[in-house]
Amino acid sequence: MGERTEVEVRRTRIFRTEDSAVARLKARGPATSFRGKTRQDWQQWRRSFRRAILEELGQMPKPVPLRPEILERSDEGDYIREKVVFDSEAFMSVPAWVLIPKGLRRGEKRPAILCAHGHGQGKDGAVGLGQPDYQKANARLLTQRGYVTIAPDWRGFGERIERDEWVRRPSRDGCNVAYLAMGYFGFHLLALQVWDGVRTLDYLSSRPEVDPQRIGCMGCSFGGTMTTYLSALDRRIKAAIICCYISTLDDAFTRGLGNFCGAQYMPGLLKHGDISDVATLIAPKPLQIQVGERDQCFVKDDALRAARRIKRAYTVIGESRKCDIDLFPGEHEIDERRAIEWFERWLPVNADKARQS
Repeated sequence: MGERTEVEVRRTRIFRTEDSAVARLKARGPATSFRGKTRQDWQQWRRSFRRAILEELGQMPKPVPLRPEILERSDEGDYIREKVVFDSEAFMSVPAWVLIPKGLRRGEKRPAILCAHGHGQGKDGAVGLGQPDYQKANARLLTQRGYVTIAPDWRGFGERIERDEWVRRPSRDGCNVAYLAMGYFGFHLLALQVWDGVRTLDYLSSRPEVDPQRIGCMGCSFGGTMTTYLSALDRRIKAAIICCYISTLDDAFTRGLGNFCGAQYMPGLLKHGDISDVATLIAPKPLQIQVGERDQCFVKDDALRAARRIKRAYTVIGESRKCDIDLFPGEHEIDERRAIEWFERWLPVNADKARQS
């Protein structure tokens, strides 16, 4: 659907960027790009759209040796918690928590989950440290069900938070400052976050307790952003849960929230599609989309509209059972019960069950 003429769009003069963005959205019509009717349509679209996303993300750093270290190790009763650090590139290192269930047999390898945190305190919320938050200590809960889990700090959060003097808090957003700083070197911040996620998977796959063929990913809010892009672009992720993030950019602009930041901004996305299209790249892998009925950030009606676009693609390719829309009676948070059920269905801890699925 092409843009309408300038006369049709501009009935009044526009001065603000917000109004300009809304006018552009109205002019271009629905942003979703996948409208195919067959699996072949989807395969052709997927190749083209994935290539476009990678081109828009731009350059990635060069890989370097991980040089992993275990900084501390503690016995938490039914699991072991380790703080680790590894290098993701020549100019950045990643701290992370790794949780290992007790009772593993010698040589046993378990499925593993990358738990991506959102805005807030970083990786600590995923393992139950710090203040309770919307992550619901999901890494700890999954490890108590038998999974190895890893929760890294993304750039700008947790142990990687920027100095107040650098971002001049609270007048400037740290994500936006980091985006601008890295832009001078030719990098998009989201690309660097995705790169750190890829390197986290490299480290996770190297762990002796981990079955690299059975890795999942989940996260809420900005953690949902990270889950979306990592699961779409890295084939090692076999099942995913996106919590309270799936939505449309139309909603982000028109409700006046500016519901995005430098850490999760996908350059050029509206040239090719929308958030739901990125998530559609995850197909045919199992994907659960969690929507909170009372979420005021990614609101229910818009989230469901975007989620149904993804579900339609799964249906077109004959994989509808692998896409679950979980509308739960919550706010901007994780539905931990349904998340555990989803991973236990598609990445069961029992290896024999995994081979049968």
